Amino acid sequence: MESMVKTKSQKIEEDDLIIKPTSDLFTAVLWSAPKNEPILRDFINAVLRDIDRPPITKATVLNRFNIKEFAVDKAIVLDVRAEDENKRQFNIEVQVASHLAFPNRTLHYWSELYSSQLRIGGDYTELRPVVSIIITEFPIFPGLKNVHNVFRLTAMEDPDYVLTEDLQIHFLRLSGPLKGRWEALQTLDRKLCHWVNFFVFGSQKTEDEMATLVENDPIIREAYLELRRFSSNPEMREKERRRQRFLADYHLTIGVAKQEGKIEGKIEGKIEGKIEGKIEGKIDIALEMRKDGMNSKTIAKYTGLAPEEIERLS
Repeated sequence: MESMVKTKSQKIEEDDLIIKPTSDLFTAVLWSAPKNEPILRDFINAVLRDIDRPPITKATVLNRFNIKEFAVDKAIVLDVRAEDENKRQFNIEVQVASHLAFPNRTLHYWSELYSSQLRIGGDYTELRPVVSIIITEFPIFPGLKNVHNVFRLTAMEDPDYVLTEDLQIHFLRLSGPLKGRWEALQTLDRKLCHWVNFFVFGSQKTEDEMATLVENDPIIREAYLELRRFSSNPEMREKERRRQRFLADYHLTIGVAKQEGKIEGKIEGKIEGKIEGKIEGKIDIALEMRKDGMNSKTIAKYTGLAPEEIERLS
């Protein structure tokens, strides 16, 4: 098995690898590229094997992503939709921020993908299963302790009786019990554990450290090297910087609007520049931004609070 270890390995400096593996831009580029089909297929199979489902042999991306044409300042979900050899569909996305209606939104999005398969005048037998895989950086279900949680349609009388296998929604949680509690990973299939380690530690570990963590897994090695190439590309770094700035502005605007009672329906259009004027409820907004995984420097930039004050927030 090919080693991930370079002959020279250096500690990753703060500005050397700032792009996280959970960046929606990176994951869209990673899984959409035709040459990375083995990486996409490996991740899907890791999720399936964790619940004892047979692996797929092919993953064809249905919505190819072109980062050259992508406008970073749009509040859209960068998901990847793929199809296997049996026309079963998979939808994969990364979510770093939670909201109260997230489960509703998840089900709505699944239902759109499922119903869109049926052509006018078509037969219901044309419908193929849709499997949603959602990677979250927040504990969406605090009462559930597993890192990998799966939802299906089952009978209340007998949960082992499944109405249909057409609906599967997987949540892969990267926060909560995972941090500092390695036993949470022991419930996972070994391969899925490697992927979780990549998403959590990919931007923090050197290549040799990552190799040890994932037992020299060759597919994770390729994903890691793709992350390094993406991060070292000045154009990609600039797009990621602008994307994160837009998302910070976007979430801050939502937070301010909620504080002032002005939020109505879906926020549309382009958010440009910095938020002007006095912002009420800065501490509440800073707490929400911290919950979304933003660092103190970014929070200070958009709220005006001192970094020391932000560090003291619980």
